[in-house]
Amino acid sequence: MAKNWTVSRGPIVASQIDIQKADAINALLARPVRILPARPGDLIRPFAIGLFEEIRPLLKPGVGMTTLRRAVAAFVHSKRYYFASAQPDSVRHDLDGRPLEALSEGDRMTAQNCFLRLKQKAAGGERNSEPSSPSPSPTPGATKSEQIRASLLGRGKMQHTSSTMS
Repeated sequence: MAKNWTVSRGPIVASQIDIQKADAINALLARPVRILPARPGDLIRPFAIGLFEEIRPLLKPGVGMTTLRRAVAAFVHSKRYYFASAQPDSVRHDLDGRPLEALSEGDRMTAQNCFLRLKQKAAGGERNSEPSSPSPSPTPGATKSEQIRASLLGRGKMQHTSSTMS
């Protein structure tokens, strides 16, 4: 069994894909949440337990809960988020980005294992932020949830594909 890391790798900062995921979450909300990074180089901060329940009331009218869950999941199940959570000095943060409490040893170990699994998967030639089988790109008139999904999968430019395939 692996041991929790004891040496911090320093602050873990957001990349462009992390910003796209954070922007996708904020686009669903009536106001942006400050725990999310706003630009590359901002810190990735582990969420407080139950933070989703604080984010949920900020949902814009007409946006489905499932869309928000998927957008948040894409962010918190990313390699960089797991890496930030696995650090020995990792701390959970509230909605406004204020530190609350240290992550438990168990949560840090889980994050460490998930990070290492994603890192190994990426080293094997698979992209860590995309599913193993590509999803079709949404059409130009795509719904908001399809646009968000495309953004989360790293498809900045939406391509036209036929919605019916034989």
